[in-house]
Amino acid sequence: MILVIVLLMTSTLCFPLLLMLILTLPGTAIAAEPAKLVLALKPDKNPEAMLAERAALATALTPLMGKQVDVIVPLSAAVITEGLANGTIDAAHVASTDLAKMIPDAATAGAATLLLAVEVNGKTTYSSVWLGLKDQAFAGVESLKGQRVAFASKTSTSGGVVPLYDLSKRGLIPAGKGPDAFFGAGNVWYGTGYVSAVERVLAGEAVAAAVSDYVFFGDKHLTAEQKATLKVVATQGPVPTHVVAVSRSLSEASRTALKEALLGLGTGQAALRNKVFGGPLVTVDEAAHLQPIRAALVVVSAMPL
Repeated sequence: MILVIVLLMTSTLCFPLLLMLILTLPGTAIAAEPAKLVLALKPDKNPEAMLAERAALATALTPLMGKQVDVIVPLSAAVITEGLANGTIDAAHVASTDLAKMIPDAATAGAATLLLAVEVNGKTTYSSVWLGLKDQAFAGVESLKGQRVAFASKTSTSGGVVPLYDLSKRGLIPAGKGPDAFFGAGNVWYGTGYVSAVERVLAGEAVAAAVSDYVFFGDKHLTAEQKATLKVVATQGPVPTHVVAVSRSLSEASRTALKEALLGLGTGQAALRNKVFGGPLVTVDEAAHLQPIRAALVVVSAMPL
């Protein structure tokens, strides 16, 4: 009966009043915004350092969001992917490869979507490199044929997927074959991160390691003494920078608030932002940013590793 009366009154009531009347009908529920937001950081740095960064980021974002922000560091990227899919994680700082696996092509609506990308030296791409000892004669990736090499891991973007894709594009790994076809059986080793791969080179157990360029040119992974003994043997890319992804279950209002909060870190918390994310956060086109790694994943996923 109330609903009939409301409909009859539409010609004389303004829309806001009509909406208010409808929302006060018995049984009408208004979806409440969650009391907190869960942001996950990929566990790719020293755990103790990440613990301090986690606490500082939560403290900085909570007032900017206007609600509690919990920053967590799950054990693996797989946990983050699952959390974004089931809504237990609202947002996450992940590699572009991780997000591309959730959104395999531009026409597919995955479990998450790109909110912001990290900018490194003014760009949203960087390079993958092969590092070797400075006194070695190797120059160019072709010179590594038949040699012992180390990849950062099978899933690493710049230390695995991109260098393997580069070898395929050069015709050094035939279609349907894996890296053994170029480096030789037993000559390929996969590590647990950048440093583990470089340590194989420093120990004489590999002649080259596939890692990100910032491992060599930055100051967060290797000591000055270690870098003094190394050189870049080859470069490949581009590699899309890491991103902040948000769960598709997160409301549009919360997405906008998080985006503004993260961009707001640049005004007073730039040092913290750079420490956690690796640089400024900027808006990018999702399809364009993920395109290079999507192309690489199509090829590398078919390789026996």
